[in-house]
Amino acid sequence: MTAMAPTRTEPDLSFLLDHTSHVLRTRMAAALDEIGLTPRMHCVLVHALEEERTQIQLAEIGDMDKTTMVVTVDALEKAGLAERRPSAKDRRARVIAVTDEGAAVAVQSQRIVDQVHADALASLGETERTALLRALGRLVEGDLATPSESPRPARRARQ
Repeated sequence: MTAMAPTRTEPDLSFLLDHTSHVLRTRMAAALDEIGLTPRMHCVLVHALEEERTQIQLAEIGDMDKTTMVVTVDALEKAGLAERRPSAKDRRARVIAVTDEGAAVAVQSQRIVDQVHADALASLGETERTALLRALGRLVEGDLATPSESPRPARRARQ
């Protein structure tokens, strides 16, 4: 006896968002790899340049656990792109300071990220692109702003 699959009543939004996100992440990783960065390294550089931030604050922004953040900052330090320094605001805290070379690389990596995003949206007309970005922005700021609590949390794909 073969059971019938239930009839779908809505588009598979999970698949659509997961698939496009996965492809975008792989393209981003490949593009940034050409200049020796990972998406996480790019994230840390750009957000550390915005204002003085601790390693913990940058990990939260980049959705990284402590171990991943340490490995990422170690790689940035080894490459001469960033360094850990005492905070000017709180001498007990350590911040990630971007070097001059790191700032130049961040400008380059931001151009790459912007191009990957532009390429991803290029198949859409201007009206569709504007509507998609507006709709996604509304979801992120509204109904999908906060993950649900669950006894078995869903694994979140990381960059």
